[in-house]
Amino acid sequence: MTFNLTRRRWLAASTGLAATALLSGLATTVLAHGFDAEDDSDAAERWTRERRFQATPYGRTAYIDRGTGPTALFLHGFPLSGFQWRGAIDRLSKVRRCLAPDSMGLGFTEVLPGKSVTPDDQVKMLVAFLDALEVDTVDLVANDSGGAIAQLFAIRHPQRVRTLLLTNCDVEPNSPPPAMTPVFELAEMGIWPDAWLAPWLKDKAKCRASDGLGGMCFANPEHPTDAAIDQYLGPLLQSIERKDLANRYALGLKPNPLAGVEASLRTLDIPVRIIWGISDTIFAKEDADYLARVLLRVEGVRRIPEAKLFFPEEYPHIIAEEARLLWKVA
Repeated sequence: MTFNLTRRRWLAASTGLAATALLSGLATTVLAHGFDAEDDSDAAERWTRERRFQATPYGRTAYIDRGTGPTALFLHGFPLSGFQWRGAIDRLSKVRRCLAPDSMGLGFTEVLPGKSVTPDDQVKMLVAFLDALEVDTVDLVANDSGGAIAQLFAIRHPQRVRTLLLTNCDVEPNSPPPAMTPVFELAEMGIWPDAWLAPWLKDKAKCRASDGLGGMCFANPEHPTDAAIDQYLGPLLQSIERKDLANRYALGLKPNPLAGVEASLRTLDIPVRIIWGISDTIFAKEDADYLARVLLRVEGVRRIPEAKLFFPEEYPHIIAEEARLLWKVA
């Protein structure tokens, strides 16, 4: 079944109002929010216009820089890009300078030949990126593999992190999650982008199917939109080199990037909030409890029963609400 929502009903959902749709004569509660296709097409065009590139020793980092105030750094999931955070940034750019970079190997970031794209190297790139922009401290907001990178960044550079907002992501006892096994197998053969991403980019309905990126990682069967699929998957299939980088990014997650970090996380004196999609089939709902036990200054845990892994794209208003609570701004 699909939800045929009008723009008006999506706007109602985005303000937290209940929305319903009649499907086959049955009333079904609309639980997932976000952009509709028309909105997302406009958002993608704006994102492309505003995309910047910052040179670092690792290449040219693609990013969006929007808003004013203290800097918030948004770290996306795999195989997404900074475009994942468009809805949250729309809501938070009045109180923060929002930076949304694309990780090395994903999105539109250009990686110099021979550079590694492991989570360790992503942290080094982010340090160089922030230094180039003369940004000393950030509020970190992260999802999925971006959450692993955020944890590594925070324990290695705690003086540069004011707050940490984590959504469904790797934790030391569950990294990499078992669901990544088929990705690793295909990446080791060098064919993961061609085997999975190329069919999804060619047939976007297949991408949204129950066994596609949409069904696995989104609650709303209309997500990801065509525009989002183009933003996420298009650059990864542009060349042999980009496909190789995507394979390498995946394989960089295979040796647990968070091995041994728990002791350091326990001493991390940074305010934290956690938002967790409980219907995620990649990361367990217990992983949120693990973070709440381990991190020293968790100020709140919010659970969304129907949400899956990439819920920040569908529930940007919740990201904004929790961020404002964490940042203590109205």
